Amino acid sequence: MSNPDWPRKLYEEFKALNVRQVSYVPDAGHSALIRLCDADPEIQSVSLTTEEEGVAMSAGAWLGGQRAALLLQSSGVGNCINMLSLQQETRMPLFMIVTMRGEWGEFNPWQIAMGKSTQSVLEDSGVYVYRADTADDVVANVAAGARFAYQTGRSVAVLIGQRVIGTKNFNK
Repeated sequence: MSNPDWPRKLYEEFKALNVRQVSYVPDAGHSALIRLCDADPEIQSVSLTTEEEGVAMSAGAWLGGQRAALLLQSSGVGNCINMLSLQQETRMPLFMIVTMRGEWGEFNPWQIAMGKSTQSVLEDSGVYVYRADTADDVVANVAAGARFAYQTGRSVAVLIGQRVIGTKNFNK
């Protein structure tokens, strides 16, 4: 990983974009960013019980005049499919950062199906997808994707490839 400080830079980008609400289902790939958001009194950071709650929270943030970001794992994208129609029909911005599983180096066969279909499922649901497969690409893709979502009222997901977040291994 050539840029291991990308979570801090994403946090700085959130601050520059005036993101005030961040929702997430706890995930190791997002853990450093989550800790930074949790520690910031200017960001309302909310742990969810399921990912689709974050879609609704993003809509509520927009209705309340704030910007939000939803952090989730590729396996959670499937939980959001019905809720994505909310943003599609209302043109409220939805900005998601998705850590990918089921790709390079995956050990868990249960992660593979959704990992393989995440991008096409999102695109078929009307979501614009940006992809970061190196640590050096993460910040630029998040900045571009967030600005596109907030300025156009579109749904955007930035997929962070498994080579960036690393793999898990239960044999350790």
